[in-house]
Amino acid sequence: MIRQALLSLLVADSKYGYQLKSEFEDATGTAWVLNIGQVYNTLGRMERDGVITGLGEDGEGRPLYEITIAGRAELDEWLGEAVERSTSTRDEVIMKVLMAAATGAAPTRDVIAVQRSAAMSLLQLTTTARSSASSVADRLHLERLIMVTNAELQWLDVAEEAMVERSRFDDPSPGSQGRAGTEPGRSLGQQA
Repeated sequence: MIRQALLSLLVADSKYGYQLKSEFEDATGTAWVLNIGQVYNTLGRMERDGVITGLGEDGEGRPLYEITIAGRAELDEWLGEAVERSTSTRDEVIMKVLMAAATGAAPTRDVIAVQRSAAMSLLQLTTTARSSASSVADRLHLERLIMVTNAELQWLDVAEEAMVERSRFDDPSPGSQGRAGTEPGRSLGQQA
């Protein structure tokens, strides 16, 4: 992905390594900071693979690079393909909830409550930060994080509801409540 991002930065004109690093960070906002060593290592592999070529040095002795025809073809292929999302459910939040429910190593409701609290804090932080985003890239990163965090909160509600339905919470006796102060299957926002 870094490789293709660097290729995209070379489409308009030739550039040197630190210039690519700076433009990459400008384009991606504060979400992704590159190490200059990573940039030059990647450029070396790209040159070896024939997707860029070195043009010698600029007037200040910095090595310049430009994209090749093969590099443009690779970039076009990358930009033209959808990012495949895995159906894998390997996620630490899911793992914690499932293992707590399956093993009783911790009360499932507590594991869910801790994650819900962290997600709510993150949601508050990112929502506040969104109003002062300094660039379109930063705003888009924050918007995505807000959406992902909202999805996690919805999943935690579903997980809690499923645990109540399957009597996998701490107190499986009839009439037991889910999250403190809520009926089983209702989130805090759905109080009767």
